[in-house]
Amino acid sequence: MTRHVQDPLPFAALAETPTLSPWCQRWDRGHHSWRHLRDGGFDARRYEVAPLDEEQAKAFVVTHHYSHSYPAAKVQFGLYDVSGPVRRLSGVAVFGVPVSSSVLTRPLPDLRPFSQSVECSRFVLLPQCPGNSESWFLARCFHALLADGIRGVVSFADPVPRRTSTGVLVMPGHVGTIYAATNATYAGRATARTVKLLPDGTIFNGRTAQKIRRQEQGCQYAQEQLIALGAPKPQPGADPASWLREALVAVGARNVRHRGAHRWVFRLGRTRRAREAIRLGLPALRPFPKQPDPEPASI
Repeated sequence: MTRHVQDPLPFAALAETPTLSPWCQRWDRGHHSWRHLRDGGFDARRYEVAPLDEEQAKAFVVTHHYSHSYPAAKVQFGLYDVSGPVRRLSGVAVFGVPVSSSVLTRPLPDLRPFSQSVECSRFVLLPQCPGNSESWFLARCFHALLADGIRGVVSFADPVPRRTSTGVLVMPGHVGTIYAATNATYAGRATARTVKLLPDGTIFNGRTAQKIRRQEQGCQYAQEQLIALGAPKPQPGADPASWLREALVAVGARNVRHRGAHRWVFRLGRTRRAREAIRLGLPALRPFPKQPDPEPASI
């Protein structure tokens, strides 16, 4: 019998940002910036897209993305600026394996998860990339995925910002402009949940917590993350679940009620008929969300 243990962490509320806007998000060493669509300036002759090995992709993403983490990946692509004498890596797209196959099978029930459908789990461009770079980059990635037998991609736009415990904004919310601009299907919200926000503004997700409780592969790295933030080292023979609760309190983690990220689905095919032949397991919703939801009356 499982005994219910009350979560001792405080709750916090964070306002959402609009899902659609004319601004394109950029990242540089964990700091975000914006490029406006009207700025333009993109010249396809200056860029090329090529497959990227995981070591290079991980180094780029961990350096520049606010989470400083790398997901379980199936394939990754690099956006290269080839306008100068040196070929410079300017962006990375990672298509990977979500925690649960249902992330893929719910919206794309007829495609085999991981071999015919994947999740776009990281998409990071540097500030020097002009507005509209992401649309061109994503289209080339999809062309390569389709050639490899991938017929569907699921991605999420998270409108909830991330702040450190001192109030510094580290992630203003994914605005999702790229998804609407590249003809993705809006398929509603993911499941509402409570997330644990660490003092550095990153999320301590449920899968990581499970690794610690069950002492699964990767638990040592997860524990070291909390220890680096001020958690005590676990004592020999200590119950991992009890240590985790104490560690989260010790580092000052907060619970945040999250109403679910917005889900977007890409059906890949060389023709419109081929794309539309792929059945959606969730209704296609219109209009696309353009404003944040009203804040709840109480927390």
